Amino acid sequence: MDNCISFTEAGLKFIPGNFYLDPRKPVQHAVITHAHSDHVTKGTENIFCTAATADLIKHRYKSSFKSNIELHEYHETFLVNNIKVTLISSGHMLGAAQVLIEHNGKKYLYTGDFKLQPDDTCPPYDFVKADVLITEATFANPEINHPDPVTEISKLNEYNNHNIVLGTYVLGKAQRVNQLLANHCKDKIILTHHDITGFHRMYQRHGVQLDNWIPYSRRVFKQTKNCIYLVPPVTYKYYYRQPLVLKAFASGWKHLQKGSDIQLLISDHADWDDLLKVIDYTQPSQVITLHGDGRHLQNHYKNSSIEFVVLDDY
Repeated sequence: MDNCISFTEAGLKFIPGNFYLDPRKPVQHAVITHAHSDHVTKGTENIFCTAATADLIKHRYKSSFKSNIELHEYHETFLVNNIKVTLISSGHMLGAAQVLIEHNGKKYLYTGDFKLQPDDTCPPYDFVKADVLITEATFANPEINHPDPVTEISKLNEYNNHNIVLGTYVLGKAQRVNQLLANHCKDKIILTHHDITGFHRMYQRHGVQLDNWIPYSRRVFKQTKNCIYLVPPVTYKYYYRQPLVLKAFASGWKHLQKGSDIQLLISDHADWDDLLKVIDYTQPSQVITLHGDGRHLQNHYKNSSIEFVVLDDY
């Protein structure tokens, strides 16, 4: 593995700059790709990220988040301990970024979580060439190709006389699903759980148009047909044995569809074809995979000049 990169107990470290990328534990300096809780650690002293990511983090953690935050735009190059860093859109969710690092004439690209599918609620993935590519491998399996999200969400139009409880992650996925519903299930009334409502409003403050939704009303949901109630996973479990509503869960993981009446395979991560497109465009000499099993990718490129480092447990 490239000697500028280290995988420590605290997380992925770029050694020459003494900073981390999405650290697992509090550190002194960190570049944060996006606001999902598994990529943000409270207690880090100095954070570098986009404005949208910062606001979403602050909304989630309120006054308990004490880090110093330095904001940067996409494609704005800045220095972290004298190392050049640039944030590039990853297409994962609002504010999400890849991290491009330049050092000694070499480029390192950390994708963070990313997707190539279109999403009205965030900028699209931005392709970049690099010498070392550090990529998520969440769905790095040739048997996994995510279906068209419009086709998936349009399944709900078949259920016009039922109310649907739709399980979704509160940040990123909920906003994307809301817009898919607004655009392709126009007769549905979209209700949002209070944990989702706050993030909807944060998106709107950043100029993202979210249409046709209202905060959850028990009266509306009980007395009106054709409602879709967006709820977080913990609330979704409460409805497992509720016979008067249909259940759907928006996720690319098929095992999370168990217990649902309607399968809704919508993912905010890259699938197999997406990963191949990114690797082929980036043209790296080395690929490091994490957050999943990279052995299928390693085997796919076994006759190429690309060196693979597979970190299955990271």
